[in-house]
Amino acid sequence: MNSTSATSLVAMFAFALGNLLVVPSAVSADAARRPARHFDLVNATFDSVTALAIAPADRDAFQDITLGQPLQGGLTSMTFDVPAGGCLRDLRVTFHGGRTQLVPRIDVCRSSGLRLASHDGSPKPS
Repeated sequence: MNSTSATSLVAMFAFALGNLLVVPSAVSADAARRPARHFDLVNATFDSVTALAIAPADRDAFQDITLGQPLQGGLTSMTFDVPAGGCLRDLRVTFHGGRTQLVPRIDVCRSSGLRLASHDGSPKPS
């Protein structure tokens, strides 16, 4: 084997090894992406929920959650995806007539949902 062939063989090996190193990094990037967190909202109040927004806790960076149609009062529910970010979130609920309720510091990592109730005015995590 001459030196040119040996150099070509080394270059091909380095290229192949470089390609193998790229694949695991792409796989680890996909593994780092977290699946969407689902969160259930139950409306056990007498009023319809007309708007819903979520933000990182103690920040005013609310993102609207699409309802499609008002979430009727009674015992109706919906599930939405929590935007990527930390566990502690503030939820702003707007009812028919414009009244809003802020539910602060919900731990969406430990709770899978929230029940809005009329009797004492305080929502219950589930």
